[in-house]
Amino acid sequence: MMQIPDIEIARNSEVLPIKEVANNLGVPEKHLFQYGPYKAKIDLEYIQSLNSRPRGKLILVTALTPTPAGEGKTTTTVGLGDGLNKIGKKTVICIREPSLGPCFGIKGGAAGGGYSQVVPMEDINLHFTGDIHAISSAHNLMSALIDNHVHWGNNLSIDVRKIDWRRVIDINDRALRQIVQSLGGPSNGIPRESGFDITVASEVMAIFCLATSLKDLERRLGNIVIGSNKENLPITVKDLSGEGSMAVLLKDALMPNLVQTLEHTPAFVHGGPFANIAHGCNSIIATDAALHLSDYVVTEAGFGADLGAEKFFNIKCRKSGLEPAAAVVVATVRALKMHGGVDLSELKNVDVTAVSRGLSNLRRHISNIKKFGVPVIVAINRFSADSDSEIMEIKNNISSLNVDVVECNHWKNGSEGIIDLATKVSELVDEGVSQFQPLYEENQSLFEKINIICREIYGAKEAIANKSIREKLREWESQGFGKFPICIAKTQYSFSTDPNLLGAPKDHVVPIREVRLSAGAEFVVAICGQIMTLPGLPSEPAANNIRLDDNDLITGLF
Repeated sequence: MMQIPDIEIARNSEVLPIKEVANNLGVPEKHLFQYGPYKAKIDLEYIQSLNSRPRGKLILVTALTPTPAGEGKTTTTVGLGDGLNKIGKKTVICIREPSLGPCFGIKGGAAGGGYSQVVPMEDINLHFTGDIHAISSAHNLMSALIDNHVHWGNNLSIDVRKIDWRRVIDINDRALRQIVQSLGGPSNGIPRESGFDITVASEVMAIFCLATSLKDLERRLGNIVIGSNKENLPITVKDLSGEGSMAVLLKDALMPNLVQTLEHTPAFVHGGPFANIAHGCNSIIATDAALHLSDYVVTEAGFGADLGAEKFFNIKCRKSGLEPAAAVVVATVRALKMHGGVDLSELKNVDVTAVSRGLSNLRRHISNIKKFGVPVIVAINRFSADSDSEIMEIKNNISSLNVDVVECNHWKNGSEGIIDLATKVSELVDEGVSQFQPLYEENQSLFEKINIICREIYGAKEAIANKSIREKLREWESQGFGKFPICIAKTQYSFSTDPNLLGAPKDHVVPIREVRLSAGAEFVVAICGQIMTLPGLPSEPAANNIRLDDNDLITGLF
């Protein structure tokens, strides 16, 4: 039987007017800024008025270490939200906005799949409400202001050799990773080496997702350190008087976006930092608003639990005071087989032994989440090629950890296929057993925080860094940045920095290649191994198959 493409399922589904979705959520129409009939922003004045209401309960959806086979974390997030509503729990979903990089690269869209999607799927996966474009513009405005200041006399004595602020673009383009800018003579500025990052790795994106108000946004933007002067003292955006104009460009974007699932569950889709090179969570403003508007909020953190969940707990929850009530780890038979040594081309073959070998990866993720004091449930996102014997191997193995394992068929059946998981999650959440705490103390040194993550989460022997990196970390500590949490950038495909080292490697070494200070976002980025902050396109990019058909409808988006 031919599989119906996600885009066709979305296009053929009944979608409610967004004002009706908002009304069902209790949001008055006068507080909506509509972008057509099916998407809207909610104004910040109304969002701030919600703070007097009690918060609902927060559920994190994360996953085992991702593979090219795909795990369906966003699909499970959407399905679980629909399932909780199906059993009578007032629930809102909070997910990130897709970046154009993955949409036109290797991943395709990021709005869920099958009968567990958020809609309008095409809009969400492409330009949506323009938030990411606004972030690109605000970031690159600062780049222009820096170069302009240097051109017109450099009153701040900025050392052009120590400008750390790069430009951004929301497309995978390896040719822009490292560039020489300002060629062509004195009127074009002073030539120097620089480069581009992808927009969703921008510190502006991180600030956008961590800010609690427009004033907080502007404050954080002003605190961004763009480089140093000739006395090696930090130069900030505020020194260049750029925070106001940047905030103006982000004013409308900071209002959270409201859409819906195929089953009309309200969904906030807002902010989109990557988890392998940024902190991987949607905006605090959207999550907090959803908690005040519902009894349950289902959110996700990017990639595997070692990246997304760790940053969700250590950065987002620490900074916002959010306390997760439970975590769901998404696993698939085919991902476990890959971690057990099976090639991508052989995944349709039943192999219980390979599943058993791959379970070391899942067990470590479960153990890691428990270190934060958060109770865990495993969701098996079932695919048609999975055998009952493989499913049973997972259940039998994980049950020894005193963790429930629930098979889910939401991709095929929507909420009806995930009711068992929704019921188990609601029971666990209502028990109130979570005792959330971050993994490390803020008073520990920056390098010790890096080492704690590497040892406790990645199973590494230690992190290593050269003398200049350690000196830079100590310098930042002396400048008052020592209490910041750590945001590690590394491959998403392994607990190690080697993407080919699958399963649950241990006693490996994590090399720290570079560290970056995100003073506005209030964390320190540690770049590990060969991870790139501007991805490249694969040999056969998804963009090659995305086009308009004879009726001017989009095809190839998934």
